Amino acid sequence: MNLRRAGINNINHKNSSNGNCFFIFIVVEHLTGVCNVKRLVKTTICWMLSVYLLVSPALFAQAAPEVSAPSYFVMEASTGQVICEQDADVRRSPASITKIMTLLIIFDHLDTGRIKLEDDVITSAYAKSMGGSQVFLEEGEVQTLETMIKCIAVASGNDACVAVAEYIAGSEEEFVKLMNQRAEDLRMDNTHFVDCCGLSDSDEHYTTARDVAIMSRELVTKHPEIYNYTKIWMEDIVHVTRQGSSTFTLSSTNKLLRQYEWATGLKTGSTSKAKYCLSATASKDGIDLIAVVMGAPDNKVRFQDAMALLNYGYSVSNIYVDENKEALPAQRIKGGVEDTVNLSFAGEFRYLDTKGSNLSQIEKTISLPEEIEAPVEEGQPIGEAVYKLDGQRIGGVSIVAAKTVEKAGYRDYVLKVVYDFLLH
Repeated sequence: MNLRRAGINNINHKNSSNGNCFFIFIVVEHLTGVCNVKRLVKTTICWMLSVYLLVSPALFAQAAPEVSAPSYFVMEASTGQVICEQDADVRRSPASITKIMTLLIIFDHLDTGRIKLEDDVITSAYAKSMGGSQVFLEEGEVQTLETMIKCIAVASGNDACVAVAEYIAGSEEEFVKLMNQRAEDLRMDNTHFVDCCGLSDSDEHYTTARDVAIMSRELVTKHPEIYNYTKIWMEDIVHVTRQGSSTFTLSSTNKLLRQYEWATGLKTGSTSKAKYCLSATASKDGIDLIAVVMGAPDNKVRFQDAMALLNYGYSVSNIYVDENKEALPAQRIKGGVEDTVNLSFAGEFRYLDTKGSNLSQIEKTISLPEEIEAPVEEGQPIGEAVYKLDGQRIGGVSIVAAKTVEKAGYRDYVLKVVYDFLLH
């Protein structure tokens, strides 16, 4: 088991408690001096208040920061735990943070093997015609898919975005259908896309801070390799056209990469309608945060808001991680070609606390049946590791069969009897 803490929360509570105790001591000192109360009473009152403050850190927990953006949402990526939010379900124009879904579709397709990073992507006249942020691709220009991903993730190139959409789905329109289907699968109930890059000012192109966090989480947890691109600050690409070759420098639109020590991504966006938006990701002390800001009044404010939200998230968050690497007993099987099957945990267990709980008090219980009946499939849930804190269940991890065990037939029983006879 591994217990990792953000580290700031306990220190803040401790300092806050001591500061308040000192203040109360001065007040009591003054009042008791006026009233000529004995020092014993004064000392007792301060001692009682000190104990109360130390055991009640939640009373002095840091309030969520005031930000200028009208909508925001903060969550921890690995657990999906929501930390704070404001007007997170108000539909707003997303501008280029639309591209988070575009990147998700791209990496989904890479996982299937239908496309590869080395594939050539040809820029169409339509893709070249995109306005807004672009990397100035020429009609007929060929770039690898990986270069196009960099153009999208680093420089927010609308031309590259459309070129890749056409490569995957044949047209931007068909690609947008994939985007909306993925949004529906993720239960992003307040999201609808009209284009793949976020240039549209249509009222039919909208999402929310919560939904942006949902698709951001899906991208970074299912495809963590995205960080290989979103952490890039500057990188050169080479345009090769009929006019010759030229170097073009991709420069990240995400200034947090230079302003915030733990920043890892993810995507910016701005239009006159959307104002300034950002889905910011950061990683510190084993805690991966996503802070979404929508509708900020200017470029500088959106980054300030995101940093304030990330700092708040880290100040209140402690994480408990159990990697579940211990050995499990073999499970007895009735009626199988084998008498037992080895077991394994389905994965690690992670729990994020924002209330100052003592995570060392988390208890883990293994729950398994005495035996199960064949057949058993590999990966089939057999039992569960249950986690409790202060007597309350906080989560669990399935315990699964490590391999398949077929149901025994007549021939298997005969062979088993013969084997047992010869063995003895």
